[in-house]
Amino acid sequence: MRRILLFATCALILPTVLFGSNSKAQSVNLTSPDGVIRLNIRITDQKMTYDVAYDGEVVLSNNKLGLTIDHNTLPVRLKSKTEARRHQSFDPVVPLKFSHIEKEYNELVLKMKDHYSIVWRAYNDGIAYRFVTEFGGRIHVSDEQVELGVNPEYVIHIQPEHSFQSAFENEYGHILMKQWQTPAEMSNIPVLIDAGKCMILFSEADHIDYPRMFFTHSETGMVQKFPKVWLETAPVGDRQSRPVREADYIAETAGSRCFPWRYMVIGSDSDLVTNTMNACLSSDSCELDDTSWIEPGQVAWDWWNGKCVWGPDVDFKTGINTETYKYYIDFASRYGLKYIILDEGWNVNVNRPFDIIPEIDMPELVAYGKERNVGLILWVSWYAVLNNPDIFKTYSDWGVKGMKIDFMNRTDQSIVHFYENTLREAAKNHLIIDFHGAMTPGGMEYRFPNLMAYEGVRGLEWNDKCIPDNCLYLPFIRNAVGAMDFTPGAMVCAQPGIAGGHTYIPIPIGLGTRAYHMALFITCETGTQMLADSPTRYYQNPECTDFITSVPVTWDETRVLKAKAGQYLVEAKRKGDKWFIAGIGNHNPHSFEISLDFLNDGEQYTMTSFRDGPNAGYQALDCRKSVSQVTSTQTIKIEMAGNGGFAAVISR
Repeated sequence: MRRILLFATCALILPTVLFGSNSKAQSVNLTSPDGVIRLNIRITDQKMTYDVAYDGEVVLSNNKLGLTIDHNTLPVRLKSKTEARRHQSFDPVVPLKFSHIEKEYNELVLKMKDHYSIVWRAYNDGIAYRFVTEFGGRIHVSDEQVELGVNPEYVIHIQPEHSFQSAFENEYGHILMKQWQTPAEMSNIPVLIDAGKCMILFSEADHIDYPRMFFTHSETGMVQKFPKVWLETAPVGDRQSRPVREADYIAETAGSRCFPWRYMVIGSDSDLVTNTMNACLSSDSCELDDTSWIEPGQVAWDWWNGKCVWGPDVDFKTGINTETYKYYIDFASRYGLKYIILDEGWNVNVNRPFDIIPEIDMPELVAYGKERNVGLILWVSWYAVLNNPDIFKTYSDWGVKGMKIDFMNRTDQSIVHFYENTLREAAKNHLIIDFHGAMTPGGMEYRFPNLMAYEGVRGLEWNDKCIPDNCLYLPFIRNAVGAMDFTPGAMVCAQPGIAGGHTYIPIPIGLGTRAYHMALFITCETGTQMLADSPTRYYQNPECTDFITSVPVTWDETRVLKAKAGQYLVEAKRKGDKWFIAGIGNHNPHSFEISLDFLNDGEQYTMTSFRDGPNAGYQALDCRKSVSQVTSTQTIKIEMAGNGGFAAVISR
């Protein structure tokens, strides 16, 4: 049954207002329901600009927008406007922050004389707009103007890119707007702007049949850049491609359509973490009538740890073979993990997705997993998917539960079509999908809820380049807009600068303290949460393993207790009647007094916590477990070493 989405319109709907043809300059305001965020939208000389104000102060000025069809920019000639206050309520299929979302917003529809409209929304935590066209047939979109007027003294947090072909895994840069002076350098989105009075996170939602957007430097701030349509391609190696011939437009699409939402989360650092703008703006686009088969869960991952298991219970040669994966299945079954993954190497060639190496008996593994309630996810290159359209039915017939599809590393319109077609066909065959080498979320996961995760992040597989100083921006930027496959779970930990080296297989090392790595299972939001280390390492650390395998991957409620982008995050998340608390920090030590007033009054709870030990600042494995009784009237002290963390579960 299709999940019901409720949209209630309040009684106040302002009448349509017509403007005379002699009007040369027009202005209209739109405010958030609480009055804190205010938009001033202006039409002058058939062009539109707008200012964004927060708590009475303009934080982005003279922002520009426009749409160019077949090399002609649409004139802005206002025909009418309609305003309404609305209320939105829905339950996400895969709830990463909240199992139930309610949002109130004010909406403004500006209808133009030239067969299109611009829809604006103002929420209490942000604003959004989109173009809606009413042309016949097909159109070529030459460009879409998205320009932000950013104060040159604002600090911007960007992820630099030098090409439209990207895995979105570069380290964040943090500079003043005036220091970004190289137009050739781009940033993917989302981008974070520190406006002093508030934080502004820019991204996009309900992204369909359209290329992804980048920003580059402009004279007044940031301006859009889009990849052109690829007309002819050539392979690069065995899994990627490059453009040989490009069109002079960014999209060929339906003339009557809704374009992607451009949105900004505006508020405090905490507001960034708990925002649900992407969900709210994309939630009514679900194509699936039945989502009951979609099951998020934790996954035992084999790649980072080199498929290496050892110990007295391992009497076989480990590697890419049936015996090793049975061992992974046994581990997953013992701890209640939903899936294991067979990463690259299980088939004879990345472009021959049905030819299994002789060391693996796939039917035996599927049956073995089914007996133990553990499903299999198969890694496959996107080229293999593109060139084998029957792959979804074949894998489903094998009994496989999902696919990890890798190395798209593109954002043009044709690769977006690949994402959409893949998810549609996968859903028909009841397969969940984890995209790696992938763009960042843009709402596609609400249209196709079988999309569990995107990579698009500098995660744990970057080894000594995955430092907490960079990761402390992820909850405020990358993970703030959607599911993120960070692949946490290192059991061998070290402080940055002490570990040395780059590749640590067969004993991989994660930078940051043990408590930090445990907390990542709570802070990192994704539908398929990977356990990146070896089952052997988890067996050797049973107390830690018992904890991290008890952490849910979906949540009923999220509360931020302390937050500063790039520095620290302490949050509490609820699943049923259990609360999980996580704290993570950058290279500086941090100390907080945290109130437990989110617990029920008059009830006593047991808190099991894992904290940085007194020597964790040097020996990152120094982690201390404690068990105590707590109530809602208490506060707890959280002390984190540099690159440290805190993880706890509170239950009756």
